[in-house]
Amino acid sequence: MEDSRREQVEALEVLLEFNGRLVKNIGIVIKELSGARLEDTDKFIKGIVDAMNWEIQVMNGTMELLNEGKERINKEAFNQSILAVGDAIAAKDDVKLAAAFAEALIQFEGLGKAAAEVIQ
Repeated sequence: MEDSRREQVEALEVLLEFNGRLVKNIGIVIKELSGARLEDTDKFIKGIVDAMNWEIQVMNGTMELLNEGKERINKEAFNQSILAVGDAIAAKDDVKLAAAFAEALIQFEGLGKAAAEVIQ
């Protein structure tokens, strides 16, 4: 059991290293989708979605630790924001995608804060 907890803490430490960049990149892509689209925006979106998926996998594997003692991550709200991103990507609607990324940004900022709190 202690090994599992240690592995979860290590996973959250790695997540924290990536989370700051992901949060920053989501902010950048929101601006691009809000009128400053660049030639590589679609490629940038794919990279962000891949990073989001990786962080979600880590979150799912550490949810027990993340919510130990109190709820830090509301999985339902988190899932809703991710589904909205997927729907907006499928719709190929930049305005909708910018709004969905803005909601997801809140969730990923919360994930970073929760991870930092748990590993202190």
